[in-house]
Amino acid sequence: MNKPSREEAEKRMVDLTQTINYHNHLYYQEDRSIVSDYEFDQLLAELIKLENQYPELKKTDSPTQRVGGSITKNFETATHAVRMLSLGNTYSKEELMAFDERVAKGLGHRDYEYFCELKFDGVAISLVYDQGQLIRAVTRGDGYKGDVVTANVKTIRTVPLSIKDQKSLPPYLEVRGEIFLPKKGFEKINQERKRRGENLLANPRNAASGTLKMQDSSVVAKRRLNCYVYQLIADDLSMSKQHEAIEKLQHWGFNVSPTFRNCQSLDEVMAYIDEWRDKRHDLPVETDGVVLKVNDYHQQEELGFTAKIPKWAIAYKYQAESAAATLLSITYQVGRTGAITPVANLSPVSLAGTTVKRASLHNANEIERLGLHEGDTVLVEKGGEIIPKITQVVTESRAKNSKPIIYIDACPECGTPLERKEGEAKHFCPNESGCPPQVLGRIEHFVSKRAMDIDSLGTERLRALVEQGYVKDPSDLYDLPGKKDDLLGLEISDDQYTKNSDGHLYVSLKKTLYALTHQVTLKEIEEFLQFHETSSQEEKISLFLDSHQNKGRKSQESEQRLKNLLELIHNQSLDNIDDFVPLAFVLFVLMPSSDISVEEMLKISKNKSSLHDLIIHGKLNVPEHAEEAINKLKGSTFQEGVIKNMMEGIRLSLSQPFPKVLFALGIRNIGENTAILLARHFRHIDELENATDDALLQINGVGETLVHSIRTFFSNKRNQHIIRHLKEKGLRFELIEEERKNESQRLAGKKILASGKLNHFKRDEIIDFIEAHGGSYSKSVSKNLDFIIEGEEMGPSKKEKAVKLGIPLISEEEFLKMCSTK
Repeated sequence: MNKPSREEAEKRMVDLTQTINYHNHLYYQEDRSIVSDYEFDQLLAELIKLENQYPELKKTDSPTQRVGGSITKNFETATHAVRMLSLGNTYSKEELMAFDERVAKGLGHRDYEYFCELKFDGVAISLVYDQGQLIRAVTRGDGYKGDVVTANVKTIRTVPLSIKDQKSLPPYLEVRGEIFLPKKGFEKINQERKRRGENLLANPRNAASGTLKMQDSSVVAKRRLNCYVYQLIADDLSMSKQHEAIEKLQHWGFNVSPTFRNCQSLDEVMAYIDEWRDKRHDLPVETDGVVLKVNDYHQQEELGFTAKIPKWAIAYKYQAESAAATLLSITYQVGRTGAITPVANLSPVSLAGTTVKRASLHNANEIERLGLHEGDTVLVEKGGEIIPKITQVVTESRAKNSKPIIYIDACPECGTPLERKEGEAKHFCPNESGCPPQVLGRIEHFVSKRAMDIDSLGTERLRALVEQGYVKDPSDLYDLPGKKDDLLGLEISDDQYTKNSDGHLYVSLKKTLYALTHQVTLKEIEEFLQFHETSSQEEKISLFLDSHQNKGRKSQESEQRLKNLLELIHNQSLDNIDDFVPLAFVLFVLMPSSDISVEEMLKISKNKSSLHDLIIHGKLNVPEHAEEAINKLKGSTFQEGVIKNMMEGIRLSLSQPFPKVLFALGIRNIGENTAILLARHFRHIDELENATDDALLQINGVGETLVHSIRTFFSNKRNQHIIRHLKEKGLRFELIEEERKNESQRLAGKKILASGKLNHFKRDEIIDFIEAHGGSYSKSVSKNLDFIIEGEEMGPSKKEKAVKLGIPLISEEEFLKMCSTK
């Protein structure tokens, strides 16, 4: 597309800005969206392009300022003009009444009202505006001074970068508020972290706090933080009451809580508190109480402060909801680093608007601290945590013969004895090369877009291949074309299975009921289980049996199967996991005439990953009459089309250049750009393996840590075997001249100069690197340059000339990010 004229660009930029701001308002302040993320990103990309073409038309409050990009290694501190005080807390209505009496006594009358709003669980922030422009954002810190996080706060769409209404605007003002991570955003981040095998974030508040202190503001922008403001500080304010200030802030374009209300008496405050006790769970943000303030500023001034808190405001905290549940069992989850996390399986209880069936136990120390016994009655609390926690054991309800919980000593995924390093709380599975969750993490990196780019091998497909023994290391992927027939029918779905503490395979109750009965859809079963969510496992099956009979779908076979399953579950000695049933029980019920006992069925289901895995590797013979029911029990499976796409993706990956292959190997501390540098320097994997420490250290960006990582990787015999196997399969472990010249076209058509000391490149290396990505290197400052890479100690004359000519200056980190495929 031809470059538009200045007038066309200016008009289009105004239209784009209005459209993007409108969509931001819908998403962040009305919690709805009428365009996809892709469509929104396209609008933003068009605006960025126009601003790059006409930088003089770029506004200081352009939506493009929200995408971040600056790197902050150390946060400066700033002193608050007015101290950011904390509030006093109360947990009872009696204490609230005492506060109200103090207010009445301090004022000498009861002619006052309270301004109430919910207390949001986030991070306090101070926003400073000069002549309507946001100039500084500072965290609360110790109340006197905090960290300057302006670049990160500018990425928050609900924080105005400038205030349009200049007529009623004080020249200098401060706005205070609470930055938070919405529940949806928090859940999305944790889903992504779970997919990557990373530890889940504990709660939205901690996630918001950690995000606000990230060094890279472009990462902050992707987290989609939000902000509610609650206080305005300025000289010569025209308003005299808190609610007037909130209305003014709303008029200026700030995001204020939709929950605020003026209450004329303490009785109205109490009613407000009761109204929001349950309703607050429907809000998009976590809350933990109600803040009430004397509404009139003159009365606030009259009441004054103690040394730490204002006398005119207080926070009423809702008691964290607690419920009693029965400990059914403990399962042990294996992370992709091998860390073991115990999770308590509980009888279903209703808590904070949701049904709770699991609670985190963190590690063996926590189980010991609580003194957990089998079948204990426990108190469960949900105070903003992603997974509810057990706060105490009701020991007086404990059965006399109950046994203490003994932490497992073998990995439930692979059976390897667990290890616990001295001084560490968690147990680990040391079987890095054979434990499925650990293998999966490395294979996922190998096939990722930035590495071998096999997009037909997603997480669920890889998990199936790893857990069922087809892939143990990256080189096994290239043996799959010879096993196409074996893959047909392999189960992909993983969420329908779990394992108990001994490694026995369990299958979901939903799939179980579907397999055991006739003429009932999965949707009907799902709706039934949702309706009876808080019932026990046996109650659900009994009620389902009754409903099955009552609907007239009489089938002696189905009813007998359900009764047999109930009997097995009632008499079981295995772990009780709500919504999951031992797969051995289900198979025994479906194949009553087989020669295999329940005990034998349990034995072959241990450390298996799916029904398909059990049938193939457990050598289970399925009689013809049970095939249909057992197929209903399975998850989705590999079909011919899926297998064909996988094989094509594997075939195409053979043409990936050496730098991609090197990065895919997953050598610790070798990122994408470092892999390019090493590949270009040594040209062949053997040269890299045999390079001396001195030769490695001569390369800019390579230090002792990376040298140690390279030595450790190549000294491992398994890694040597993987490389040999990959070489045999035809992967490229040598940089050919053609590849050396054409790493990518990300810098195509760009003229670039590097000035000053660079950390990752020597002078000749940066020239080669730019040319390898399609750019051309210039040795002097001229108006034809697209940008200059500003290194340390850049010459002042060059910098001055660049600024005069309007040539953008970018950091080395920004340049590397530009060349990355991320």
